[in-house]
Amino acid sequence: MNCGRILWYNTRTMKNDCIFCAIAAGEIPSFKIYEDDTVLAYLDINPFTEGHTLVIPKAHTKGLVDTSDETLAAVVARVRKVAAHLKEALPCDGFNILQNNGPAAGQTVMHLHFHIVPRYGSQPIVFESRKGDMEHLKVLAARLAMG
Repeated sequence: MNCGRILWYNTRTMKNDCIFCAIAAGEIPSFKIYEDDTVLAYLDINPFTEGHTLVIPKAHTKGLVDTSDETLAAVVARVRKVAAHLKEALPCDGFNILQNNGPAAGQTVMHLHFHIVPRYGSQPIVFESRKGDMEHLKVLAARLAMG
């Protein structure tokens, strides 16, 4: 599973070595859904489904076992909040929460992140990214932004 990829951005211009840290710092644009001092949630540009959202801590932490209890609790609370918002705003019938740890598990960006993958009707469960339409993602992000 290769998710959260920023294929279109020249990473040589980033100040941060981590692409998700660069997104959190605003060095790379994103389609933000939710943001506070600790957490950022934004649309995946290679979504599995409509509304596929990534939730990350703004401070760098590699994975689940490397993350402090305090940070993990904050991120999971925001995952729940954003998932509930997506379920109502899209609307979708349900959602999957995915979190990979290490390359063997499919983690391609070594920064803790959760995927919220909205599910619709009897849609088969297939986790395959597709190139997102940037204009559509911009409109969708504006519609889903949490105030």
